[in-house]
Amino acid sequence: MKAPYKAIEFILEQAPKFAAAKAQRIYLEEFRKTKKALLMKEAMTKGIDSAVAQEREAYAHPEYQELLHGLSMAIEQEEGLLWKLRAAQMKSDIWRSEQASERLGVKTTE
Repeated sequence: MKAPYKAIEFILEQAPKFAAAKAQRIYLEEFRKTKKALLMKEAMTKGIDSAVAQEREAYAHPEYQELLHGLSMAIEQEEGLLWKLRAAQMKSDIWRSEQASERLGVKTTE
């Protein structure tokens, strides 16, 4: 199979994985706000009345820290897939440029 077809095949195979990774990252970014609010509410039920103190308690809570770790992993996965997809696109673009050069009779150096 020629290079551009391999690249296109790779993109088609990886696109759903990238979409899922991006969806997970966005979900966790949005859920982070909900988690913070829930933890602030929990702090309020424990007698912490100041919003600043509630926020501090929420940020320090192990569940919030676990959420941040999950968000970090989701971003890492999304970015890794994104750059693999971009590299596949670049391979296809390079192949296209090489083919155009060959049609014009231009020799390329390696």
